[in-house]
Amino acid sequence: MEVRKLTEEESPPIELLLTADPSENLVKEYLKKGFCYIAEEKDQVIGVYVLLPTKEESIELVNLAVAEIYQGKGLGKKLVMHAVEEARKLGYKEMDVGTGNSSIGQLALYQKCGFRITHIEKDFFLKNYKEEIYENEIQCVDMIRLSQDI
Repeated sequence: MEVRKLTEEESPPIELLLTADPSENLVKEYLKKGFCYIAEEKDQVIGVYVLLPTKEESIELVNLAVAEIYQGKGLGKKLVMHAVEEARKLGYKEMDVGTGNSSIGQLALYQKCGFRITHIEKDFFLKNYKEEIYENEIQCVDMIRLSQDI
C-alpha cells in the first residue's frame, strides 16, 4: 500500500469521501483549501484523508475514509498516523479532528491514535446537514472535537 498526496491534475475520490461526510458541498469546500491524500493498492484507491489548515500552527483532519472491503484491517489507523506525520513535516504543532457523537468506531480510533476529547459542538449536525444522519442506531447530533499536540 502506498499513501501519497493527490496532484492538482488528479480528481479526488469523491464517492469515497462522501462515505465519511455525506455533504458534497462541504467536501468540495474543504477540498479547495486542504490537502488530499490517497492510499492505493494495485492502482486502486482504498483510502483517503484530507488535511485542512485552520490556524498558523494547527491543522484539522477533516475527512478519513476507507473503502468498505478494507475496513477492519488497521488501514484507518495507518492513515491517521500518516496524517499526523505529514502535518508534522508541514510544520504544524497541533492536529484537530471532529466526529459525530454516533461515530463510536471513529471515536475509539482517534483516541487510540493519541487524540483527546477537547469539547462538544452541540447540534452541529442538525445545523449543518439537511438530512438526518444515523450510525449505530444513534442519531448524529453533536460534533465531538478531539486534538493532539504533534
